[in-house]
Amino acid sequence: MTSGGDLVHGLGLGTVDRDGAHQAVGLLNALCEAHTIRRLELPVHTMLPVVLRQLLLPVVIDALGPPRTRQEWGERLNRGRFSPDERERLAHYLGPRYGDRFRLFDAERPFAQVAGLQALNGETKTAAQLVPSVASGNNVPLFSALSEADELLLTPGEAVLWLLHAHCWDTASIKTGAVGDPKAKNGKTTGNPTGPLGQLGVIVPTGRTLYETLLLNTPIMPDGLEPGDRPQWAWDERPAHLGCKAPAEAAWSERPATGLLDLLTFQARRIRLIVCETEQGLRVHRAIVSAGDRLAQTPESEPHTAWHHTVKPKKGQPQRRPRRHTSGRAAWQGLGTLLAMTLPVEDDGPYTSLLLRQIGDLRGSGMLSGQYPLGVETSGLEYGTQSAVVENAIGDELPLPVQALLAEDAWLRDVVLECVAQADQAARALDGLNNDLRRACGGDPLPRDKGSRPSAQFLHSLDQTMRRLLAGLRSVDVDDEEILDRAQLAWEKSVQIAADREAGLLLAAAPPRAVVGRTVKKGDKEFVYRSGKAIGVFRKMLAEILPRAAEERRVECEEAAAV
Repeated sequence: MTSGGDLVHGLGLGTVDRDGAHQAVGLLNALCEAHTIRRLELPVHTMLPVVLRQLLLPVVIDALGPPRTRQEWGERLNRGRFSPDERERLAHYLGPRYGDRFRLFDAERPFAQVAGLQALNGETKTAAQLVPSVASGNNVPLFSALSEADELLLTPGEAVLWLLHAHCWDTASIKTGAVGDPKAKNGKTTGNPTGPLGQLGVIVPTGRTLYETLLLNTPIMPDGLEPGDRPQWAWDERPAHLGCKAPAEAAWSERPATGLLDLLTFQARRIRLIVCETEQGLRVHRAIVSAGDRLAQTPESEPHTAWHHTVKPKKGQPQRRPRRHTSGRAAWQGLGTLLAMTLPVEDDGPYTSLLLRQIGDLRGSGMLSGQYPLGVETSGLEYGTQSAVVENAIGDELPLPVQALLAEDAWLRDVVLECVAQADQAARALDGLNNDLRRACGGDPLPRDKGSRPSAQFLHSLDQTMRRLLAGLRSVDVDDEEILDRAQLAWEKSVQIAADREAGLLLAAAPPRAVVGRTVKKGDKEFVYRSGKAIGVFRKMLAEILPRAAEERRVECEEAAAV
C-alpha cells in the first residue's frame, strides 16, 4: 500500500497463489487476478468475512450485478475468471467512478472513516483498540505482548484490515462521544451493540480460487439489487427517504439494512485513524472509535450465518435468530447445523445458511459438480462481561461434500451425521466411564461445567480422521455403496481405537481400590461401582455405538476360534 493509503493500486492484500507464492496486491489486481489466487493471507480467522464483505464482494456485486439465475451463476463458474469486459467494468468502478473513495488517508473522504472526527474530550486512544488481541481499556487479553501504555504502530495495510474488522466485530463497550453526535452524553455513548458479525456464527464457503470463493459467496438475486441499495462508499447516492445517516459524519442511527450492499458494508462505528511519520514510513498510532449505526435486526437475507428456527416464538421475537458457534468445538462437531437443509416444521431447530442452501440448489440443478472440492470456514468471537471484552476467538475450516447439501437427497448427509453422532456418543461413554471410575475410588463425578474430561482429548484425536473422511466423501457418488460402507467401517474402527486408548489411560490411572470398588446407597436402592463393571458397561455401549466395527471383531473372533 502506498503512503497515501490507496487501496486500489497499493500493496494491501496478502495473497497466496496456486504455486504457493506469497504476494501483496492492491484491490484491483486482487479481483482481476482472482482466478490465480488460491487464498487470501490474513492475520486471523475472523478477518476473511471482513475482507469479503467490506471490500471484495460489494465491489464485484455493485460493478457487475449479482447473478439472476442458476444458469448465469453456472456460466460464471465455468468461465473460471472475470471476462475481459468484466475486468474493464471493475477497472472503471475502481477508477473513474469510485477510485478516489478508496484512499485510507484522504483528507476529505478517508475510506470507511469520518474525516476530522473529534472526541468531545479532545483525546485520542492508542491504535490497539482496533485489535482485539492487544490490551486496550477493559479488553485485556491474557497473553497480550503489549499493555495499554505501549504504542502500537500499524502499517497502512494492517490498519485498513483492523479498521474494517472493528466495523464488523467491535465490542459493545462504552464508546468515545464524538463532536457532532447528538446522542453522546457526558463524553461517551452507551448501549452500543457489538459489530454485526459479533452477533453471528459466521459461515463462509470457499472454493479452489479466490474467484470461486467470491462466486460461492454471491447470492443469486432474481430481481437484482434493492432500489437505493448502495455500499458505504456510495452513501451519498442513497435516496433521502430511506433515512440513512451519512457514515462520513459523526451522527448515527438505529436502522434496518436497505439491501445486500448496505448490509455487507454496514458501518457499525465512526472511526478516524491518526498517523505519524516513522523511520519505516507512515504508521497509524492513534485512533478515535465512536458509536456508529446500529442494525435494528439481522435480516433473513444475511448470507453468512446459520439460524435457529423457533416454531412458536415469544411475542415480539423473530421466528428465526442467528445461530452462534460453540466455543471449544471443532467445526465438524457442528455439522448438524451446517447440513440442516430443511426448515424445521414441528419442532425448534437449526437451519443452515442461505449460501449453503444455494450451493445445494446449484448441485441439484446440475450447475455445480457433486465432486466439487467445497470448503467451509467458520469464525466468531466469544464476548465477556456485557459483551465489552473479547474472551475467545473461534475459527476453523473443513472440507464439505457438496452431495450432502442436497435438500431432497439425504443419503450422504445421513452418513456424515451418523459419523458425527458416533463420535459424540463415544465421547459421552468415555465421560461416563471416567465418572464410574471416580465413584469406584470413593470420589464424585465431575460437575458438568468443571474439570478436564477425557472426551475432549478423544474428540481432538479424531479431528484429522474426520477431516480426511469428509475430504474423501466429496468424491463419493450415490452408486458407490461399497466405497461408502468401507469408509464407514474405517471410521468406526478409528473411533474404536481412539476410545480404547483413552479408556486404557483411565484404567491405568485408577488406584487399586477401584478394583474392589464401593457400594452407594440411594434411597432404597444400592449401586455397586468398581472398575471391572465400569469397563464392561463402557465396552457394551461402544459396541452398540459402533455396530460395523463390533460385527467385524465378532467375525474375526469366530474365524480365529474355528482355526
